[in-house]
Amino acid sequence: MELALYQPDIAPNVGTLMRMGACLGLKVNIIEPCGFPFGAKDMRRAAMDYAQFSDVERHSSFERFCENRRDSRLVLLTTKSAEPYTDFTFHASDILLLGQESKGVPEEVHNRVQARITIPMQQGMRSVNVAIAAAMVTSEALRQTGGFPTSD
Repeated sequence: MELALYQPDIAPNVGTLMRMGACLGLKVNIIEPCGFPFGAKDMRRAAMDYAQFSDVERHSSFERFCENRRDSRLVLLTTKSAEPYTDFTFHASDILLLGQESKGVPEEVHNRVQARITIPMQQGMRSVNVAIAAAMVTSEALRQTGGFPTSD
């Protein structure tokens, strides 16, 4: 299981997801450009000392990311889906793709993914914070696939 952040524009969310990735043993792909200087102070603060344990790969564009990824299924978390993540069957090799906090992903990215899932919300609500959305969906994906780390 991996995470991919499409052109993230809020540094603390990236830091939080790097920390989550380190704790759960997940690679975090950053698809640039970012809306902030990579390594920004607030990103480092959110990642704390977990950044050194994070498996982070930066990609200069979505095209480069697609060229570099394996045959993994790309699963987009989006408000433009009718399929709740709780009804979706995850694979251990999935890459969970998260869009920009401010505007999601463009149509051409929607057209390149293999699946689109959503978090059910109250009527009239726009979206859940991207780091919280990632944590919710990643938790279900790891539960389904038996992918949580073991503490021996």
